Amino acid sequence: MKMAASQGGGGAVAAMHGHQYPSGPHWNPGILQHQHHLHTARSLDRALEDAVCSGMLNLSGRKLRDYPGLSYDLTDTTQADLSKNRLTEIPLEVCLFAPLESLNLYHNCIRAIPEAVVNLQMLTYLNISRNLLSTLPKYLFDLPLKVLVVNNNKLFSLPDEIGKCKDLMELDISCNEIQVLPPQVGRLHALRELNIRRNFLHVLPEELAGLPLIRLDFSCNKISEIPPVYRKLRQLQAIVLDNNPLKSPPAQVCLKGKVHIFKYLNIQACRTDKKPDSLDLPSLSKRSFPQPLTDSMEDFYPSKNHGPDSGIGSDNGDKRLSTTEPSDDDTISLHSQVSETARELGRANGHLLLTKLESSKDREAYDLIDPSTEEEAALSEEDIQQSTRYVSCMKELEKVLNKSHQNEDKESGKEESGSEKEPLAEEEEEERGGGGGRGG
Repeated sequence: MKMAASQGGGGAVAAMHGHQYPSGPHWNPGILQHQHHLHTARSLDRALEDAVCSGMLNLSGRKLRDYPGLSYDLTDTTQADLSKNRLTEIPLEVCLFAPLESLNLYHNCIRAIPEAVVNLQMLTYLNISRNLLSTLPKYLFDLPLKVLVVNNNKLFSLPDEIGKCKDLMELDISCNEIQVLPPQVGRLHALRELNIRRNFLHVLPEELAGLPLIRLDFSCNKISEIPPVYRKLRQLQAIVLDNNPLKSPPAQVCLKGKVHIFKYLNIQACRTDKKPDSLDLPSLSKRSFPQPLTDSMEDFYPSKNHGPDSGIGSDNGDKRLSTTEPSDDDTISLHSQVSETARELGRANGHLLLTKLESSKDREAYDLIDPSTEEEAALSEEDIQQSTRYVSCMKELEKVLNKSHQNEDKESGKEESGSEKEPLAEEEEEERGGGGGRGG
């Protein structure tokens, strides 16, 4: 058995050595590269030929440095995919595709967008992400774009002309170096999705609150506050805000989700609308309340001690007057004191009424609940009653002031007549004295 096996094995080996292989060329890697190049060239030609027939040009992932379709008529192309190549600029030939609607230039080495792109007046989708753009030209926003994707570039700002894109529905400017968003983004009235993640933003523009956004992503920025006006984003379904130093709303609120964030923003808006500093309310310390009048003389002469023998109004000690019978001088001063008190009373009443009216207006201005028709009618009746009370009070105040002015005029007339009578009395006494001397 062993001998047979050994002999069998030896015969097999001899047979293998005696077999003659066909002589051929040795393996050469250059041949395979050449074959791959020929295959790539054939597939590229096939792709260009298909694009002529279908209107859809797909040259993605071919490591192209130049545009290869110079010998083909591709002017009827509606969709062009040149992504994942090594293009340093947008080919001018592509800018002549008048009916082009979609252009994908993702992952190239493009540094600038040529002005010839304005010829693409049918272009609604442009993806130029993961390139080397530092600015976006103004004329880019003359196109009827609906989707603009420019993430992973080196943008540090957006031009104000971005507000011209009235039909723009999706804007992705994430992973750039943008520090401020222009307020013109508030003019993008068709915008549904906004992605501004991983930039250098410190503030969110309040103009975004007027947009019909469905998704908002501002994660990985330096934002510390969400403006309370963002509570007006009624259609918002998804908000991504992680990796921000947020203080308002605080982190514990943000972790609970969109509903709690919007509740917090509503509360903040109510607090800012009802700040005491913003209300024009009169302070109690400034109000002057009049003192009630009594029959006592102490109301008018608090510094005097009116005893039973005080001698008020006495003339050289010959005549004593009781406290209930003041002299003429005291009567004049009493009338002036009464008129002044009446004036102060009128001013105080007017001030109190104006204060009530102002406070009622303030309460109406800060009422957050819309009144019904019945409440509006009741409010109108209250306004009429308040206005009538105000008019009647002003009329009474005017009467009191007129009376006080009349009393003052009368008193001044009495003083003038008394001062005129004194020299006349002196002259009469001198005449009498002279007549007596003559008679003597």
